[in-house]
Amino acid sequence: MKCIALINFLVLQCLAILGVSKGFDFFYFVQQWPGSYCDSDKFSCCYPTTGKPAADFSIHGLWPNYRNGSYPQNCDPNNPFNESETSDLISSMRRNWPSLSCPSSSGESFWSHEWEKHGTCSESLLDQHSYFQTALTLRQQTNILQSLKSAGIIPDGGSYSLANIKDATKNGTGYTPWIECNEDSSGNSQLYEVYLCVDSSGSNLIECPVFPKGKCGSEIEFPTF
Repeated sequence: MKCIALINFLVLQCLAILGVSKGFDFFYFVQQWPGSYCDSDKFSCCYPTTGKPAADFSIHGLWPNYRNGSYPQNCDPNNPFNESETSDLISSMRRNWPSLSCPSSSGESFWSHEWEKHGTCSESLLDQHSYFQTALTLRQQTNILQSLKSAGIIPDGGSYSLANIKDATKNGTGYTPWIECNEDSSGNSQLYEVYLCVDSSGSNLIECPVFPKGKCGSEIEFPTF
């Protein structure tokens, strides 16, 4: 028994030395509404060098998380973003995962940040190409804007019930979302991001084990873009 315990200890030590992650529990798949990003004093909004994005929800990120609410980050500094590994996905990434931060860019710095902070923590399951492909596939599966429009919730600058927004998203995707709000220049609460949860393989949507902190008002704006 002592030998087995010693072997297990040595294996764990070797894994730690090699930098092998102990894993994570699930992903947050986060999509943002560009109109709320640009209609806020919190951010400086610049369109990508490829032009104004479509008026649709776009990918913010695919983030590994733990059930206790914490999350791993920057897990492998020796595995930086390499655009050549996603060359066949770049056109789709530019459409569905654009950067709105300033100065204007074609998106590489945004994708690099997402991969290096979040994606490297999933690399035992998803290499770079698989990580970005998984997010793009999830974007196709979860058409948030269509789900909202089907419930009469449209980006017209009007105010809508937070409960109705959640219900519409759940009816469209099958799963309960978490809604993040920000404030417009007048201090009004507005629909900013939609969180859905995905199992640790990146294959299936699941009910979220835990939601982030924060809250929206009971009525929130859905700005135009």
